[in-house]
Amino acid sequence: MAGSNDTPGDDPRLSYQEALTLVELPPLPSSVGTTSGSVRRFMSTSPVYVQTTDYPRDHPLWGMHKSGFGGHVYAQSGLAAYKVWRSVEDQKGAKPHERLGIHTIHGYFTLAAKPDRPFVYHVQVLTTLRSLATLSVTAYQPSQPSTNPKADYFPLADGSLPLEPPSFTGIVSFKLAEAHSSGVNSQEAPPQVRFADILSSRRPSEWAPSPITDIEAIVEYFAHENKSIVGLFPMVDVKKVDMSAYNKDKPPHERREISLYRLVKPLPSPADGNDSILVHAFAADRNGLLMVGNHNGLGHKFGKAATISNTFVVHENVNEAVMEYGTGEGRDLGNEWWVMEYSFPRTARGRGIVVNKIWSPKGVHVATEYQDGVVRSNEASEKVKL
Repeated sequence: MAGSNDTPGDDPRLSYQEALTLVELPPLPSSVGTTSGSVRRFMSTSPVYVQTTDYPRDHPLWGMHKSGFGGHVYAQSGLAAYKVWRSVEDQKGAKPHERLGIHTIHGYFTLAAKPDRPFVYHVQVLTTLRSLATLSVTAYQPSQPSTNPKADYFPLADGSLPLEPPSFTGIVSFKLAEAHSSGVNSQEAPPQVRFADILSSRRPSEWAPSPITDIEAIVEYFAHENKSIVGLFPMVDVKKVDMSAYNKDKPPHERREISLYRLVKPLPSPADGNDSILVHAFAADRNGLLMVGNHNGLGHKFGKAATISNTFVVHENVNEAVMEYGTGEGRDLGNEWWVMEYSFPRTARGRGIVVNKIWSPKGVHVATEYQDGVVRSNEASEKVKL
């Protein structure tokens, strides 16, 4: 179990670059010279995070849920597309002001992530314009476990294993940076203003860790035992702000949840806003659908939550998304604490949607996640396969 340590070397949680490392695989013979462009292939080398392995091994929740965290394949798909697009720009000799930054990631989840084998990504450039480009990404996993029995690292040989049907399919778009048109730059008041009384009531680091599994019954169980488990969730330290007083007596669509997050280790140097965007996209996928269940009366009879589609839209130029590493303990957000503001506008037909706004420490609305997924109770009549 990880703690909140002051130096990155003391923290066992994986950094962005450790968690999402990719190696390029040789191209498939059939993908070379096609009219729509070559398919480039990449493979992950680190296993996907599985939340329930963060519980003590003697606890009944340990290993209960064996699927990997969906944010891994989502963010890593963006990274694979980013690598391909950067190489295209390098070949063109693009100057810094001509380079495009990540604009959107939109995708569909079709198979649960298995932690004992890598992801293999097939990336293809779809469209290229001066100010916009789109790339397709299809993520697969081998139909058998890694050739490394420990599955703590995936060797290059795993890239030759036969593949299952796609786990994830997506489109990643890249856009040219722009100035505000006629100076127009509008947004609602940031959470730092709207929830100032709550956020200023304690230091960011003093809020409780984001629950490993944010299901009401599980959270209450650990609160009863007076346990607070941080776990090994990669890349970011996430704190959950207590919004219970604000949410009291409000209908689900008017409630809000707030999480504060910062890097556990520095990003690669020199800092690239695109790397930061992928960290934001990774963090945004955590616990959202579980909170939908909590706010709709399923917190003590939760059956299933699974993402169907996820869209991450960046509203700013990539430089506004850059995350700074820091371990400050001040009462404000400093330069390192970012804010996720969740709302739950619609839940019906066994599905729920999460709208998650990403706010910078300075109160800029940088991005929004729109996540649609299965949210079902554990009643027998609800046990239907996707």
